[in-house]
Amino acid sequence: MRKTALVTGARRGIGRAIAARLARDGFNVVLNGINIPAAGDQFEDISRHGGGYLYVQGDVSRREDRDTLLAKTLEKFGAVHVLVNNAGVAPKQRADLLDMTEESFDYVLQVNTKSNMFLSQLVAKQMIKQEAAGKKRGTIINISSCSAEVSSVNRGEYCVSKAGIAMLTLLYADRLAREGIFVHEIRPGIIETDMTSTVHEKYDNLINAGVFPIARWGKPEDVAEAASVLAGDSFLYTTGNYIDVDGGFHITRL
Repeated sequence: MRKTALVTGARRGIGRAIAARLARDGFNVVLNGINIPAAGDQFEDISRHGGGYLYVQGDVSRREDRDTLLAKTLEKFGAVHVLVNNAGVAPKQRADLLDMTEESFDYVLQVNTKSNMFLSQLVAKQMIKQEAAGKKRGTIINISSCSAEVSSVNRGEYCVSKAGIAMLTLLYADRLAREGIFVHEIRPGIIETDMTSTVHEKYDNLINAGVFPIARWGKPEDVAEAASVLAGDSFLYTTGNYIDVDGGFHITRL
């Protein structure tokens, strides 16, 4: 039986790379994005591997869109075995912690953390209803950030949102282990995407200064490779953990 993976924020960047990698692994893939795909974007990198795919436009911070996303997934494929919570936003404007607005805080937490909480809840309940496929009933993978632990005082709301995802990973791992559903977190570092395009020079300088032991930009495909391993049946005595995909940035050095 071909299993089905649902990936949010999958129209481009990290989410798109994860969707393409899971398609190569043999999954049917449901891609979610807030925008309608651009003209000519036919997802050939996903469809060429023989599995089915479905694109569902919607905002996962909205309850009705989350409900629709799951309903269309089940209508097309009948089940969901992997959820990748990747959808996320940065603050619309970086501001010092003392100048952060409530509107910015609410916006970032709504998309990054609240949607993760309640989409995981919705999909986990569906996974519990299903028969196990392979060696486990399901997998939830949360795409967090090194900002779950690293302070950036000009985008504090983003750091708080990612720290919240880290705790959601632990909570759901604890609750769902008894159901045969494993929960993992990936913490990307500096990944070359649209989100980091406005600060490219800043991170170029940090890379050149030796801040990152692996002295290059991360690629979306680097994150996708980690997601591929976690989505498979390789780790069956591991849950509630995280993997740093950050070029060694997390290493404390003298």
